[in-house]
Amino acid sequence: MTVSDLQARTSELTGVIERASSTQELEEFKLAHLVRKGSIAALFEDLKNVPKDTKPAVGKALNELRKAVEEKFAEKEQSLGGGVKKASQSSIDLTLPSRPIPVSAPGHEHPLISVLNEMVSIFVDMGFSVAYGPEVEDDEHNFTKLNFPADHPARDMQDTFFVKPSADWKVGSDVKPLVLRTHTSPVQVRLMESGKLPIRAVIPGRVYRNEAISARSAACFFQLEGLVVDKGVSMADLKGVAESFSKQFYGEDSTIRLRPSFFPFTEPSIECDVSCYICKGKGCRICKHSGWLEVFGAGMVHPNVLKMCGIDPEIYSGYAFGMGIDRTAMMRYGVSDIRLFTENDLRFLEQF
Repeated sequence: MTVSDLQARTSELTGVIERASSTQELEEFKLAHLVRKGSIAALFEDLKNVPKDTKPAVGKALNELRKAVEEKFAEKEQSLGGGVKKASQSSIDLTLPSRPIPVSAPGHEHPLISVLNEMVSIFVDMGFSVAYGPEVEDDEHNFTKLNFPADHPARDMQDTFFVKPSADWKVGSDVKPLVLRTHTSPVQVRLMESGKLPIRAVIPGRVYRNEAISARSAACFFQLEGLVVDKGVSMADLKGVAESFSKQFYGEDSTIRLRPSFFPFTEPSIECDVSCYICKGKGCRICKHSGWLEVFGAGMVHPNVLKMCGIDPEIYSGYAFGMGIDRTAMMRYGVSDIRLFTENDLRFLEQF
C-alpha cells in the first residue's frame, strides 16, 4: 500500500458515490466501505504492514482518503434527500400524541409495605397505638438505656453504622455518639421516658446493620416492635397477644411455642415460633423441615430498663417484642433472595 495507491482508491470511491442515483445505492456503499468492518477500516488495519520509512506519508494519505470519501458521501446523501432535514421539512408530525407508556397493572403497595401494614393493622385492632422515632439515634437511646453493657458485641463496628455528629450535638460538654438505629427499640425508650403511662404501642420502621449483603441479610431492613407497660402486666399477657397475632396473620389453625432466649433489655426473654403455614407442621423447605417458623423475639421489660427510663419496676411491669418484616415477607411469598425487594425490578414487583 503506497500513497499513489490510496490516491487512486480515493478517486475510485468518490466516483462510485458520484454515480449513485438513489439512497439505496448510497446505503449499500456505506455498508461496504464506511462501517467498522468496511474496506476503509481494512486499509487502516493494513497500515501496520507498511514499512516504517513510508508509514507517516501513507497514514496521512489514508486519513485524507477517509475524509474525502465521508465528505463526498454526506454531500451526495444531502442531494438525494437522505440527509438531515431542517425542522420545517421534518417528516415527523409533532401534533401526534406520544407513545403510551405500557402499564400492566395499576399502582399498588410494595410487598414489604403490604406485609408491614397488615401486621400493624392487626395490632391496632388489638388496641395498640402506632409510634415512630428518628432513624439517626444517639448511643444512649440505642444501647445504654436498653441495658446493653459497654462491652456488648452489638456496639462493635461490624454491627453498627456510626454517624459523625455535628459540633452542636452535645450533652453538657460531651459530644453524643450517633448511630443509624440498629433496631426500633429506641422508640420504646422514648415512649417510656415520656412518662405517659400506661403504654400499649407498636413501632414500625427501617433499621440498619453493618452486615454483608446476601440473599438472606441486608444492611437496611424493616422491623416491627411492640411495647406494653402497665400495672400487673405478665408473661401470660404476652403469650395471649402472640397467639392472637399468629392466628390472624398466619391462619386460625396456627399454633405457637415459646422458647427461652436472651436479650439485654428483657428478662425473662423468649423466642416465639409459629407452626409452618405452608406444610401445617409436617416439615418443608420453608421451615427447614422443622414444622416451625421463628416469628419474633420477646420478653418482659428488664427492670433496669424501666429504672433508666424513670419508671418504678416495683409498681409497673411490661413486655416487648420485635420481628423482622423482610424475612416474614420472604416466607409468605416464597422469595428466595431478600435483595429482590429493593432492586425495584418491575418484573418482580408486578407479581404482588
